[in-house]
Amino acid sequence: MKDRSGDAVRRLRARGRDVLDRIGPKFSEQRVIAEATQYWSARADRAWEGNSHWRDGIPDQWEQVGRDHFALFGKLARVLDREPTIGTVVEWGSGGGANAVAFAPHADRFIAVDVVQASLDECESRTRAVCETPFLPVLIDVAAPEEAIERIGPGSCDLFLCLYVIELLPSQEYARRILDIAAELLGPSGVMFVQIKYRDNADRAPHKRNYARNLASQTIFPIDAFWQVAVAHGFEPEVVSLVPQNDLDHNYAYVLLTPSKQDRG
Repeated sequence: MKDRSGDAVRRLRARGRDVLDRIGPKFSEQRVIAEATQYWSARADRAWEGNSHWRDGIPDQWEQVGRDHFALFGKLARVLDREPTIGTVVEWGSGGGANAVAFAPHADRFIAVDVVQASLDECESRTRAVCETPFLPVLIDVAAPEEAIERIGPGSCDLFLCLYVIELLPSQEYARRILDIAAELLGPSGVMFVQIKYRDNADRAPHKRNYARNLASQTIFPIDAFWQVAVAHGFEPEVVSLVPQNDLDHNYAYVLLTPSKQDRG
C-alpha cells in the first residue's frame, strides 16, 4: 500500500517552498545571475537537457518545437506590410538546436547565442545535419550579455529569435537588457520574434529566489506590461498570439516586434 501520508507531506513541503520563493525576501540581481550561471554550467540537474531543449531531453517534442515556431512565425508575419527577410538570423538562447534546424535552412547565415558551450556544439551539430547555412556560435557570459553586440555586429541581423528563453532570465530587468541588445543588432527592416510566459488572473506572484528550483517561471510578464516594455525599448509590437497550453508548458505568448519608426528614421 502506498504511503499516502508521506506523499501528502512531500506535497505540503513543496507547496511551502513555492510560497516562500514567491513571497520571501527577493534575492539580489547579482545573486540570481550567479545562480543562473551555476545552473547552466553545472549540468547536474536531471532535467538539464530538457530545459536546454536538447533532442535527448525532449525526444517526443524536439522536432515539433521548431516546426511549430517556424509555422507560427510565417503566420504572424502576414500582418506586416512587407515580407520579412530571413537573411541573417540570430537566435538568443539556442539550446540544443530545436529552432535552429527549422529556421537555418531558410537563412543566409545563422548565429546561435548561448551561455553554454556544450549547447552551442549540440546546436551546430544538429543544424549542420540538415543544411549548409553558415553557422556562427557565440558564447556569452550570463553577467555580460551585451558583449554579443560587438561580436555579431550592430544592425547586422534580419531576424532575432528569442523563444523559450525569457522565462529563464534572472529578472524582468535582465529581459529589458535583451530587448536593448536585439534593438542594437536588428537592422531598420528587421523583425524580432519573441515568446514570453504571461500571467493571467489565476497566476500567483512570480518567483523571487532559488533560480534552479523555479527557472521555468523565473521571469513572467502580464501581456500588456511586456507590450509597454517593448515600446519603451525601441520596438513596435505588431501582433501577439497566445498558446494557453502545449506539450511542454502553459501560458505562452508569442509577439512579433519591429524597430520603432522613430528609431528607423
